[in-house]
Amino acid sequence: MKRCPICKKGTRADVDDIDYAFGDHHVIIKGERCTSCGEEFFGMPELERIARTGRRLGMWGSPMRLQRKLSRSGRGTVLRIPVDIEQEMKLKGNERVTISKAGKRKILIEIE
Repeated sequence: MKRCPICKKGTRADVDDIDYAFGDHHVIIKGERCTSCGEEFFGMPELERIARTGRRLGMWGSPMRLQRKLSRSGRGTVLRIPVDIEQEMKLKGNERVTISKAGKRKILIEIE
């Protein structure tokens, strides 16, 4: 049995229900969980599975989150799209978009 390197009390037991979250997406993976503190551990095969899923969803290969400041223009609020996202998505600046409220403090922008 392997001792937990975090709490040094429990042992690491095999599990197949680790909920790994990245962004709004979740992947259930196999690994080990400490019987005392609940710390979870997983190896390279599972990390590779997470990376494949992230790439397939288009979440990796580019920054996942960028911070920008909103500004005012006339009676509206302006959000500028960063150049790296503009280039990766091949935006020209004349696309039509749909903007939706996706939560209390989230908006979703979709290119039509």
